[in-house]
Amino acid sequence: MELRLPSWSYSPSYTGYWSPVTSTINWCEEDYYATPYAAEIVNTLTNLMFVILAFKGIRNCLQHGHDTVFLVAFVGYLLVGTGSFLFHATLKYPMQLVDELSMIYTTCLMNYATFSYSKSRQYGFILALALVSLAIFITLYYHYLQDPAFHQGAYAILTVVMLARSMYVMEFSLRPSLRKTEENFKLLHRKSMTADQKEISRADDRRNTKILTTMWMLIVTGLTIFLSGFGIWQLDNIYCSDLRHWRRKLGLPWGIVLEGHGWWHLLTGIGAYYYLVWGIWLRHCLNGRQDECSLTWRSVLTLPKIVRSEYSNGIVAPNAAKKIL
Repeated sequence: MELRLPSWSYSPSYTGYWSPVTSTINWCEEDYYATPYAAEIVNTLTNLMFVILAFKGIRNCLQHGHDTVFLVAFVGYLLVGTGSFLFHATLKYPMQLVDELSMIYTTCLMNYATFSYSKSRQYGFILALALVSLAIFITLYYHYLQDPAFHQGAYAILTVVMLARSMYVMEFSLRPSLRKTEENFKLLHRKSMTADQKEISRADDRRNTKILTTMWMLIVTGLTIFLSGFGIWQLDNIYCSDLRHWRRKLGLPWGIVLEGHGWWHLLTGIGAYYYLVWGIWLRHCLNGRQDECSLTWRSVLTLPKIVRSEYSNGIVAPNAAKKIL
């Protein structure tokens, strides 16, 4: 006897309120099977993850006084989620541009935050001009090509460059063995330092090393979540016909679990949130505020956040001490 979970069949497609489809790409989720008002219901609603986490990040920035660039980044993150919501609900080309280009613009902003830190105003102005020019070029060329592969490639390159630069800055600014200028200064003045000064110096090094360990845990967790979403999305593209068959065999609501692009939204939304939290914490550390702000992260099943020290007992991470001294 075959055991089946309670389910109902996929209905024939409705006549879409937003028809006809004008976007240059359509995803594996079938169109208008749940409601005439949303072309891809799962791909639409999973973007609420971006909206929820964006407001969480905006509130955290305002409450704890994080750098304005991260407040703007969370607004951009919100725009990405809103644009994707509208795109998947309508499958209209203008909404596709809002979705995809907001990803480019937000990533350009984070590249600016990463590369302009501690640089001169002139450097910052030239960098801003270069990134704005790049964003305009990508916008115009993408509109001309209308090839999603170009957008995906541009976004991937910008993201990789941003991550690589952030990791480089983190290591060479915080790891004691790589802070050459500061270490050389300490060696030159070691003999003139008092015992208390030497102990303070060693304590700072221990604190920064522990912070780095927790930062890498944050990075690895965020990247794992993000890349898992990417992998599921690729499987969704490759095995679309099989997945559609299995969804209809399972029926609703269980077929929703096999909507790979929806998982892409959920997992990349969380992964991007991890990056922004890491960026905020790194910026505070670069500003020498390790003792003023701390990471609150109870387990990998909870979302991290950066808080002022008066709101927290210190850095809390999975399998880590509650406070890094």
